[in-house]
Formats: sequence, structure tokens, C-alpha cells
Amino acid sequence: MNGAPTDPRAIMRDLLWLGVVGLLLFATGIGLRDPWPADEPRFAALARDMFHSGDWLFPRVGGDLYQDKPPLYFWLLAAAYGLTGNIRASFLLPSLLASLSVLALVYDLGRRIVDRRAGLLAALTLACTVQFLTTMRSAQIDATLCLLTTLSLYGLLRHLLWGPQWRWYTLGGFSAGLGVITKGVGFLPLLLMLIYPVLRKGNWNHLPRFTGGWRWSLAPLAMLLGICLWFIPMLISTAAHGGDYLAYRNGILFRQTVTRYGAAWHHNEPWHFFLVQVIPALWLPFSLLLFWLVPRWRAAWRARDARVWLPLLWVLTVLLFFSISPGKRGLYVNPALPALALAAAPFLAGLYAQRGVQRAALVLAAIPLLAALVFVIAHAAGASFAIKAVTQANLTGAWPLWLFLGLAAMTLTFALRHGKVAAWPAVLIALGLVFGYVIAPAMNPERSGGTFTQTALMKVAPTETVGLVAYKEQFLLYLDRPTINFGHRRWQEDGQDIFDAAAWLAAAPDRVLLAPKDETFEHCFAETRQEPVGESAGNEWFLIRGAPTQPCIAQGDAARAIAYDPAKLGR
Repeated sequence: MNGAPTDPRAIMRDLLWLGVVGLLLFATGIGLRDPWPADEPRFAALARDMFHSGDWLFPRVGGDLYQDKPPLYFWLLAAAYGLTGNIRASFLLPSLLASLSVLALVYDLGRRIVDRRAGLLAALTLACTVQFLTTMRSAQIDATLCLLTTLSLYGLLRHLLWGPQWRWYTLGGFSAGLGVITKGVGFLPLLLMLIYPVLRKGNWNHLPRFTGGWRWSLAPLAMLLGICLWFIPMLISTAAHGGDYLAYRNGILFRQTVTRYGAAWHHNEPWHFFLVQVIPALWLPFSLLLFWLVPRWRAAWRARDARVWLPLLWVLTVLLFFSISPGKRGLYVNPALPALALAAAPFLAGLYAQRGVQRAALVLAAIPLLAALVFVIAHAAGASFAIKAVTQANLTGAWPLWLFLGLAAMTLTFALRHGKVAAWPAVLIALGLVFGYVIAPAMNPERSGGTFTQTALMKVAPTETVGLVAYKEQFLLYLDRPTINFGHRRWQEDGQDIFDAAAWLAAAPDRVLLAPKDETFEHCFAETRQEPVGESAGNEWFLIRGAPTQPCIAQGDAARAIAYDPAKLGR
């Protein structure tokens, strides 16, 4: 593991090839679909409204303060929207830029640890990892978080492994601060500073000896600076406004951080969730490579190689951190994947030359091909599950899967000239092209909720005011008139939003509610006129006119209604 300096032209060629593969994997289909539930429509509507309202400190959904996440990712979404003027063209751009940037950072660290080839293989393997690919292809906060945590790790590792490099060290802290105002766990890269002194005290190799005195405080101070870019203006503004803004402050500082970590109210999973349900499938191909990597990591441990074990111990620390919390989602551990790629980088070239790894790569690539082949045969034979799946996807037949099989054959023919391990990336590229340019556009009208929303609004007279209760955020993207809503997330209030909607509906005759059917619905609106408008997001929806039951009206507060007019936001 020499990591010697390399010809800049060779590095540029590597980055260009990495960019081409990255675009094929992450950019296919951009501009051809709308945001899809669960999170994308909420974030896109929030960013659009932020841009038009000019309120960059306090994110809002349908006019309601959104206290689930800090705003940095929404700033990026809003900036992309401002550049393009179109949600469909812009909402995936931050994630695309994040994915390409992460690959470049991993490549550069990998070549410094070993050489150009190791860096390139580490970046390409990361790009083809299932969880990284699916996360970075969607408009998720976690894509931007992954970039910021990787940039933070990059700065810290440049300092700790090849230092002293205090500017990189400071940048690592500042990036962690930006990560915190993206998602609260952005501080995780600084956990390296708990691992580093233990390895250094144990006289691990490749940890340069240097002193810094007060300069070791630069990264923590830079992290605080990054946090304060939003935190201080937010505190000043909430103190000036009071009321709901104070509730927003308390919610985002305490409920969405400490409470959510220690006493999560949803996504509760057992401690072994990541080990059993995430890593085996979603960390492919790395999880498959573990059979060959673990012995090499064991040897690196005996050799006290900090270039391998410093990032690897950080990966294990991240897994432990999220395993302790009762609330878990698979994408929480996505930021650990770039560090895992770095820990594997010294060994990938040797592994990919082994017959066993090459055979495993072919088997892995064959799985989606066999699944597609079985599906098209089942569809041709009239199997009900296949017919239903094609209908639900709004496709005219199974021909996109035939297209995938044909395109996969072409990409495999090209890829296999460069080695059997290239089969997996070739299949992923073929799948991404077909899904992005054929399947996703066909699914979009139903998946996005646009057709449903427009159909429902056509049934509302121009003289009526429509109220949205327990609504889905994707509806906000397709509104063509002013509306009323009762908050975007009140499911923990035992139906209070339904009561508030009932009180609002009863206050005037020219009002209509769009509401999903549930137990509270039956209780409050049994005597009203209910017009079915279809299904969306797994619910049956109705337009409701008339008088709700008196007990529901009495329990409601019509003042909780929030007026939301897209036209006033500059649409």
C-alpha cells in the first residue's frame, strides 16, 4: 500500500470514467418522473414553497411548520428548483451531485491509501452497492448527508493518516457541522476522534506522529460554526416570533433528536435489525465480499494497519450507534458505506482476480436476469400475479423486461471483456436505463398522485373551498386553487385533526373535505354526503359535504385550519 503521487492526467481519466459510470447509474430518468412517496413529494413541495416565500429559516409543509429535519437539504432543493424553475427537472439534482461527489472522494482517498486502481475499484464497488445506489437515486436527505459525512471523513483522514494537515482537519469538522443542519446525526464522523487516540496509543502503523496543542480544537469549533450558520438565526427568530415558532424550536432540538433516538415512536426494530435485515441484501456486493475480506482485515489487524482499521472501526461504531436506538431504518447506515469501501480498497484488486469472487459476481448478476425471465414467462402464461403487477405499473405488457434482458445482454457482452466482476455493474446499468426511461415514466401518473389529485379537484365546484384532512403531501404539488389543511402530521393526536376538520366543515355551507376513510371518519361523517373519488397511497378517499356529527364538531377547533394558496407563493 504505497499511495504514491500519480500523473494528474491519469487521475483525470479515472474521474471521467467514474463520472460516466456514475451518470449511467444515478442520472437515468431524471426529468421524466415526479416526486414519489413517501418523502420526495413532501421535500419537493417544501423546497418549492421555501423558494417562493423567501423564508429560508423555517421549512413549511402546506403552510405548517416542519420540525422533523433541519433545512440545509431543503436549501439545496430550493436552489435547484430556482435554477430550473421546474420540480420534475430539479428534485433529483442534489442527490445526483452528492453521489458523484462521494465517488470522487472515495476514489481520491483510495488512491492515497493504495494506488489509482484501488481507489477506482473502491469507488465503483460503492457505486454498485444496492443501498447506496437506491438511496442516491432518490430525493432523500440521506444522499446529501452521505456527501457531508464522507467529506468530513475525507478531511479528518487526510489529517490523521497523512498529517499534519490542519486545514483538512478543520474542513472535516465544518462538514460535520453542515451535516448536523442536514440531519442531526451529521456529527458521526467526529467519532473518529475517539478511535484515533486508542490506535495511536497502541502504536498502530501509518499514524504519523505530530503534536498540535490547541489546534486539535479546530474541528469541533468548525463543526459548531457550521451548525451556527442556521442555528443562531433560527434561535433569534424563534425568540422574536414566539408561539408556534417556539414549539418548532423545541421540537427540532429535542423531540426530533434526543427523544427520537432514545424513545423512537415509529420504525421500532430489534437490535440486530441492521445485521439481519439490512447488511446481507442491501450491502451487496460488499456483504458477499465479506467472505474474502474478513481474513484480510484480520491480517491487517495483526499488522496494526490503521489505514484499514481506522475507517473500518468507524463503520462498526456507526452500526453500534444506530443499533442501540430502538428506532431504525435501513438508510440510517448508508453513510457508513463509503468508509467500508475505503477499508476494502487495499484488497479489491486481488479479490477481483480470484475465481471464487468472479463466480460469485456472475451469480449475483444472474439473479435479476433470472427474476426478469421468470416474470416475463409467467406473464406470457397468464399468471395472475404477473398480470396484476403489469397493470399496477401502468404498462401495456411485459415488454420493458424483455428490453431489460436484451440491453443486459449487450452491456454484459461489453463488460465481460474487462473481467467477470464487471457483470454486476453491467446488469445494474441496464436495469437503471430501462427503469429510468421506460418503467418509471409509465408508473408516474399513479405513483406520484398527480392523476388522483387532479381528478378529485375536478369534482369540486369553483365556489367551494376544499379542505384536506390527513392528506398526503404529494397532493400539494398538483393543487390548482387555494385550499385549507389541518396540519401535515397529526396522526399521533388520536384523530384530533378529524375533529378540527369537522368543526371547520360545519362553519359554512360552501365547504368540502377531501378525507381518507377510517374509524374516525365513520364516526364523524356518517350523516354527511360522501362522494368517492378513488384510491391513492393505499387509502380510499371521499369528498365530504354536509353536517358532521355534533360530538365531533364540539371536540374540534376550526381555528386550527391552515390556509394554503400556491398562487400566493408565486407558482
